[in-house]
Amino acid sequence: MNELIEVIAMIETERLFLRKPQSDDLAGWTTFFTSERARFVGGGKGKTDLAWRVYAVFLGHWALHQTGPFVICRKDSQKAIGIAGPWYPNGWPEKELTWSIWSTEDEGQGFAAEAVTALGTHACKFLKWSRAVSYIDPDNTASIRLAERIGCVLDASAPTPDDDPTLVYVHPKE
Repeated sequence: MNELIEVIAMIETERLFLRKPQSDDLAGWTTFFTSERARFVGGGKGKTDLAWRVYAVFLGHWALHQTGPFVICRKDSQKAIGIAGPWYPNGWPEKELTWSIWSTEDEGQGFAAEAVTALGTHACKFLKWSRAVSYIDPDNTASIRLAERIGCVLDASAPTPDDDPTLVYVHPKE
């Protein structure tokens, strides 16, 4: 029997609000997902229909698990700038914390690190996860640097969700 978890649809950090995705966020997600920036998450030019499907999966994750990736919003402007959070698709070996910042204008300011750190606490405290990982493409140097900066450790022996080359970074425990 599944344990009941406390549903939290909003998390606040020093500079961010992390909230449940809304239909208005689809445009920002689609712009990101159909750009070269999304190559490490299955996106790219011409993938508008897939962007919609992936976003629908995010919403479905919330419906099935009472949690899922949160949209990252800047407090100073209320602008949605990315998505990050608990991610556990059917068949995956471990529970993941995922992240994407949608625009280069919002990169390099520590927003992803701030969001993922808060979400790691959320996963331990409220979701009762004993372990969280992030699956990272070996060529995604920006995400590798972020994972290491927030204290994640590479686990070369951990299983991966598919046959693609993937690095598994384990998040620090709360």
